[in-house]
Amino acid sequence: MSFSLPQDISPTALIAILLTPTPNSPQPPSISLPSLISINSNKRTCLFHRTYYIESNQPWKPKPDMNSPKDWPEPIVRVQSLSDSGVPVVPDRYIKPPPERPLISSDNSDINIPLIDLGGFFGDEYLRATTLTQISEACREWGFFQVVNHGVRPELMDGAREVWRQFFHLPFESKQVYANAPKTYEGYGSRLGVQKGAILDWSDYYFLHYLPCSLKDHHKWPALPVSLREVIEEYSEQVVKLCGVLMKVLSLNLGLREEYLQNAFGGTNIGACLRVNFYPKCPQPDLTLGLSSHSDPGGMTLLLPDQRVAGLQVRRGNNWITVKPARHAFIVNIGDQIQVLSNAIYKSVEHRVIVNSNKERVSLAFFYNPRSDLPIEPAKELVTPDKPALYPAMTFDEYRLFIRLKGPQGKSQVESLKSPR
Repeated sequence: MSFSLPQDISPTALIAILLTPTPNSPQPPSISLPSLISINSNKRTCLFHRTYYIESNQPWKPKPDMNSPKDWPEPIVRVQSLSDSGVPVVPDRYIKPPPERPLISSDNSDINIPLIDLGGFFGDEYLRATTLTQISEACREWGFFQVVNHGVRPELMDGAREVWRQFFHLPFESKQVYANAPKTYEGYGSRLGVQKGAILDWSDYYFLHYLPCSLKDHHKWPALPVSLREVIEEYSEQVVKLCGVLMKVLSLNLGLREEYLQNAFGGTNIGACLRVNFYPKCPQPDLTLGLSSHSDPGGMTLLLPDQRVAGLQVRRGNNWITVKPARHAFIVNIGDQIQVLSNAIYKSVEHRVIVNSNKERVSLAFFYNPRSDLPIEPAKELVTPDKPALYPAMTFDEYRLFIRLKGPQGKSQVESLKSPR
């Protein structure tokens, strides 16, 4: 069934059209996500959070409360338990299609993401200019870089990683009391996305909120090890400060006021959360992934990698580059929201995680995000007749729902939002 819609259609009228069967079509018509978002984009009437399920090509079925699925579609299996049981093969639920499987033996060992001394930003005029240029090139060409001399104490970084390693080695029952649900993902989890029958990743994780303060609840943070809450509170405070510095750098490199991106995120009223990833040993690492290919949906990510074993891979053209972490460096990457704000001058780049047959891996991904209800759109200073706005305005809440329902999907999410030109 095909039909045209007036450009000034109201949200209520559009929903009525979408959800009303016709005599010749007992199912509501299908409409693509880009079409839906582009309607009335000048008025920011983004409706996708109310009509998302219509985008699917699957037969239409009424789905109550798609905004907040209350439980996982299937029983949760802890990957660490599978690994500890000594299974000789990867279960079918974790085997990726052949095109998505990693080439473990090929690590492009002579290539790495840029390594930048952030201390130069606070140095003399020459060092500051050099540091700004290095970060600008990294954001435009890689979407990833490492920073050292960033101001976060090395012993705090080591302590944060170690306390989470201890958590994942607690008895199963001690961790299971924090089991999460897809409504917020907060707590101890083992899958992303709620599609029934989806191929899963070889990892467990723990997700918690740090900002805004209204979402932070220490009772949802593990009580064991006993030092965890105190260590992670201090660690998060320091990483937020570092993110603030990096936001200034990114703004200046776009030719904007240094506070532009921070203000676009909500000033001091921003979102910040932590996902701790645990990648157990895997009997067949060439068949699966610890985390499927994706770009980060938020603003900016600071990753504290495992110093013992590499695992993060970044897409570079048609190749996957295995990142070699520098000691006590943070790995910084641009998220989808900054790609939108920069009008795609900065790129959020696909990345994934491979696993290891001999070693487990722990990493801490700290997500620095815009306030969830603020419309995010390209900075007007970066929009010209020759480079029109590539994206309609959308709040992070609306965009995040898309990600949570579908799970990692490469770069397809943010690319699907581009306005028709």
